[in-house]
Amino acid sequence: MAITASMVAELRAKTDAPMMECKKALTEADGDMAKAEELLRVKLGTKAGKAASRVTAEGVVTAFIDGGKGGLIEVNSETDFVSKNDSFLAMANAAAKLVAENNPADLEALGAMAYEQDGFGPTLEDVRKGLIGKIGENMSFRRFKAFNGSVAAYVHGTRIGVVVEFEGDAAAAKDVAMHVAAMKPVALTSADVPADLIAKERAVAEAKAAESGKPADIVAKMVDGSVQKFLKEVSLADQVFVKAADGKQTVAQMLKAANTTVKAFTMFVVGEGIEKKTDDFAAEVAAQVAAAKAGA
Repeated sequence: MAITASMVAELRAKTDAPMMECKKALTEADGDMAKAEELLRVKLGTKAGKAASRVTAEGVVTAFIDGGKGGLIEVNSETDFVSKNDSFLAMANAAAKLVAENNPADLEALGAMAYEQDGFGPTLEDVRKGLIGKIGENMSFRRFKAFNGSVAAYVHGTRIGVVVEFEGDAAAAKDVAMHVAAMKPVALTSADVPADLIAKERAVAEAKAAESGKPADIVAKMVDGSVQKFLKEVSLADQVFVKAADGKQTVAQMLKAANTTVKAFTMFVVGEGIEKKTDDFAAEVAAQVAAAKAGA
């Protein structure tokens, strides 16, 4: 029996399984929809559906640079173990390339892009769902950014990724990307540091200075000094360059010597801002014992 696109679409809607898996199941079932659905349930179970609700706070950051185009993406998994899985890494690297080459509007547009892997497809989203079913763990594309122009990238392991947009020397820009990964500045210069961060730092400084019991004018100078120190610590230009031979040269001084200008930087850190679930094993065992007693 010929397997039509509408049959595949119908089965996919029922099971949420990847398109290629639906087609394979229908072919094996000779077009019998009920049998094909049963085959899929047996093969993939309800892994994708169950896994979709679980927190993905692990994962990788990958980057792709080709000429004047670049892509940076964070792809999450539930466990660090899966973040080292070859299929997961292949999907993450492919996603970074798709971002660089196509500059999708959002995550949905990224997921709709043509990509096949491990027998899953024809879109990146189908591959993601297929791997969830195959591996049995939730995984998700969290955030990405595309770049156009002179860019340099540095990925520390798989946990931190930085892309620097620059004019000038590529080697100097790569060094800056490495510096950003290590020192994690929040802005290019002190003037670019967000006002809310400065306000928080000032409030902390004021509380500490007030405890000193010194005159108001001295307290005010102490607060200003603390804020200025904070701004130098978090602004890229003012930070001491991690590879400075004298231990004093700032990033701004290094860039000036290299006749290079950094226009912007983007840094993704895996799981940043995601609330991880912490399992209380003892409590879980106690709950299971209590449930068993109640059912006895």
